[in-house]
Amino acid sequence: MKKTLKSIIALLVCAASFIGCTQQTNQTVTTDTEAGFVLSDNNIEVKVGEDGSLLVLRNNETGHNYASGAGMWRLFYNTHEEKEMQIDGTENTPAVSQEGNIITIAYKDLMHRGKALKMDLTLTVALEDGSVRFGSTVSNNEPGTIIRELQYPLVGDMKLPAGHKLLTTHTGGQLHNDAIDLIVNVNPKTLYMKPDQYFRQYDLQYPRHAASNCYAFVGEADGLYFGSHDQSLQQTWHGLRAYPSAPGCFDRLEAGFYRYPNAMCGDTWSNNTSILRPYMGSWTETSHIYRDWMNTWWDKQDVPQWVKEMNGWQRIIFKHQYGEYLRKYTDLPGRINDCGKSVGCNTVLAFGWWSDGMDNGYPNYYIDETQGGEEAWKQAIADYRAQDNRLVLYYNGRLVDRESDWYMHGNGKNAVNRDNTGAEFAEHYKFTAEGTAVGYYDTRTFSIANMANREWRDMLLDWADRAMAYGADAVFYDQLGVAEEFPNWDRSREFPVQDLYTGRYKAEALKEIRDHIKAINPEFCLGTEWLSDCTSQFCDFVHIVEFTAEPYSFPEWFKYTFPEVIWSDRCLRDDTDVERRANNTLLKGLVNDIEIYRCRGLIDETPHYQSYLAQINAIRSKYPELLLGAGRFVHMDGFTCSSDDIIARGYANGNRLAIVATTLKAEGASGKITVPGYKFVENSSIGNVKVSASTGSSVAKLTLGQNGITVLIFEK
Repeated sequence: MKKTLKSIIALLVCAASFIGCTQQTNQTVTTDTEAGFVLSDNNIEVKVGEDGSLLVLRNNETGHNYASGAGMWRLFYNTHEEKEMQIDGTENTPAVSQEGNIITIAYKDLMHRGKALKMDLTLTVALEDGSVRFGSTVSNNEPGTIIRELQYPLVGDMKLPAGHKLLTTHTGGQLHNDAIDLIVNVNPKTLYMKPDQYFRQYDLQYPRHAASNCYAFVGEADGLYFGSHDQSLQQTWHGLRAYPSAPGCFDRLEAGFYRYPNAMCGDTWSNNTSILRPYMGSWTETSHIYRDWMNTWWDKQDVPQWVKEMNGWQRIIFKHQYGEYLRKYTDLPGRINDCGKSVGCNTVLAFGWWSDGMDNGYPNYYIDETQGGEEAWKQAIADYRAQDNRLVLYYNGRLVDRESDWYMHGNGKNAVNRDNTGAEFAEHYKFTAEGTAVGYYDTRTFSIANMANREWRDMLLDWADRAMAYGADAVFYDQLGVAEEFPNWDRSREFPVQDLYTGRYKAEALKEIRDHIKAINPEFCLGTEWLSDCTSQFCDFVHIVEFTAEPYSFPEWFKYTFPEVIWSDRCLRDDTDVERRANNTLLKGLVNDIEIYRCRGLIDETPHYQSYLAQINAIRSKYPELLLGAGRFVHMDGFTCSSDDIIARGYANGNRLAIVATTLKAEGASGKITVPGYKFVENSSIGNVKVSASTGSSVAKLTLGQNGITVLIFEK
């Protein structure tokens, strides 16, 4: 009883502390009267204090000031004795000056722990047509040191208007109602290794978790955009932290960018690519800002018609890494074809087709002679394609099996990434059969290919040629869509330095492959895994790596910003929650990744999913010019929906508009879709749906049961 009473008291104390924390969050700070340096136009006002703090970051149209007088930077350096030391403005006094639309904040001989270091930091704040560009230069002349990290610009103790949500580009887009709640409630396992008493941090990197190098705080009619417009594709962190106003009360939001100069003694490093912009409009304005910049260098080419008409693929493992045959070559034109036809899917993404099996033997890919060798594989592909199908051939773009011939007897050991000690990185793939020993102990061990290595790049090209020789329609390289989790380290200088350009190397490799195969056969296609704007520009399609149907999933951001990119859903692999997730794929304009039981089964083993997906794809096939790759995702541009309980998304092509509408509400929902300048033509529906619209009207009335879905066709 005493223990129970103590627990209740502890909970009440915790709740009281949380209430006090919430009340503190709503306080604001007025700094406009402080002396400083001001930049202003019709859209924005920026004010920097004489101490280098950010006093004002105001949207001049709304009058809201996001800033509160916090410092704008942190710098981290290390010596041979201490790995990380932090410097910020609290112990340093800058010389601040202004010339025209540029404020310069110069720190000479940075102070740390009472000692002047031969390190200089120069920051610039420039006004550019409604945006603020933040630049930085670090110069290191302090012997025995390296400047590892610069966190700048930072908007500390940020004041968000009520209702502003955090929009990230994680997995193509995520929308979180409460930024601080997201940041504070991070995985407790990661907190064990972090100084969480000082701050909480949400980890987000580009080009890795983040598909684009921007994020925003978005309201219904205005917001604040953060963009790193850095064409070098250096790996960049989207800095999202919460600091405490009192012990345990993490209520002070901070946002910015983190970059990595790695400047040793004698080095100078500069960056001038951070853009902040208060804007007016919905979240789609962030897409326009980012895409306007991307248009200055993006190199996306039109994809072949067959990919535009592809509604997805069956992702199938023929032989697994532990030796089990899940499918044989002869199954491809047989049961695999039949399963695809049953749901209107005519494409297979073939995994584990080589003799060693999936995630095994890389990069040798020896043909399976026990099944008849190369001729049998070619024949199976030809027989499958003869039934109006397409075959995509899998290779892994970055893993090197340490038991492979190339690693053991070739040049593999010299073409893999090594860590800061010179040791090879190791990655383990723990797929299991039905026991425990293989998956938990006797796993495959891989090294990571160095994407800057010419021999590895040449092998990627050879694999494309091999796929064409087999008669495939496309080649797919796994894990080439993002920056490397385990980058190579350069140990040739005083301090080891990680390579921050692995995303660029992968983009360059994909471009080289694309140019190579298109010169031979423009209809032959290229795909990769992981969604990122810098790599997807060179691909005909992309296989996403994470969930796209979570409550916070917002793939609309990437679909709206880059409507040319064709990419998939993921993780619908059984007979659970089928309607909601399959509807989400149609609603958001993704293609189906059919991966039954993690690619070990076929869709006839999940009859509910099979039946429902057949209905979804029948609708897509009825309007392919709108609902597949040729249709341009427009979100809700050009139409309105009267009910917040109805989710509606639009697809345009020529003079026609398709509006997909559904509801997640258990009690259903009713409302009307209004499309000015268009007339209703027809609709197709699944589930409990009632549509009332006269031909020629610009309004359609809807009544939807939970997970009922309809496609409304309008014409100008």
